[in-house]
Amino acid sequence: MAPSNAPSAAAAGTVTIGGEFTVNRLAFGAMRITGRGVWGDPPDVDEAKAVLRRAIELDTNFIDTADSYGPEVSENLIAEALYPYPDSLVIATKGGLERPGPGRWPANGRPDHLKEACEGSLRRLRLEQIPLYQFHRPDPSVPFGESIGALIELRREGKIRHIGLSNVTVPQLREARRITPIVSVQNRYNHADRSSDPVLEACEQDELAFLPWAPIQDHESNRGVQEVARRRGATVHQVALAWLLNLSPVMLPIPGTGSVAHLEENVAAAALELNEGEVRLLTSGD
Repeated sequence: MAPSNAPSAAAAGTVTIGGEFTVNRLAFGAMRITGRGVWGDPPDVDEAKAVLRRAIELDTNFIDTADSYGPEVSENLIAEALYPYPDSLVIATKGGLERPGPGRWPANGRPDHLKEACEGSLRRLRLEQIPLYQFHRPDPSVPFGESIGALIELRREGKIRHIGLSNVTVPQLREARRITPIVSVQNRYNHADRSSDPVLEACEQDELAFLPWAPIQDHESNRGVQEVARRRGATVHQVALAWLLNLSPVMLPIPGTGSVAHLEENVAAAALELNEGEVRLLTSGD
């Protein structure tokens, strides 16, 4: 546990994934421990590893990554920094994208690709089973059900424990759930982009974890965020994260960074309790 004077992700409360994994609701997204354009090694490998270790010290017990981050760099660094893993740590990863170059993310939802991607993630993360494996993005050139079918096979083989989705619509979520249990959804969601409100509502109804990616982007023009930050003596990042945590009990923010100082700033948001007026102001988007 974090020392009493240190921020702790436990202050955010918990959410249970798949009826099995109970984790603190302020998690860590490991995309930013890579190079520019999410490509190659980070500028400072030692700092990236220090971020991961500090996240664990601050009671973060859920880390989200993907084979495409680097590619492969994020998963390798997680294992190098944290293996053997604490018993309480849940690692989620994703497959379904290719990385032909910096900033390029074409979808590949072919079953053979997903199976190969999962095998690679198992090897890099040094896991016998991935607790949560997420389909990174539906591929318009592959029937959605075929991609989901590959994940079902991986689960039957014991290579993954639970299936999650990413970048999906409500109809796609419903289609997948008709085929197999789904325990989480990871979509872009922040003050400036609430287009996934219907997906969040669907997750709330069925108690699925909702992982907002890019949770603290595009806040600069939000006057409410700026006002609450000034009033509370907090950073705009902390206010944005606190708003997400207040918005829904299934919300599991995954802010990422390659800096220990920025990590500690983010984790401190777990203890920032907003009042009803502040939540209304922030939710209005003014």
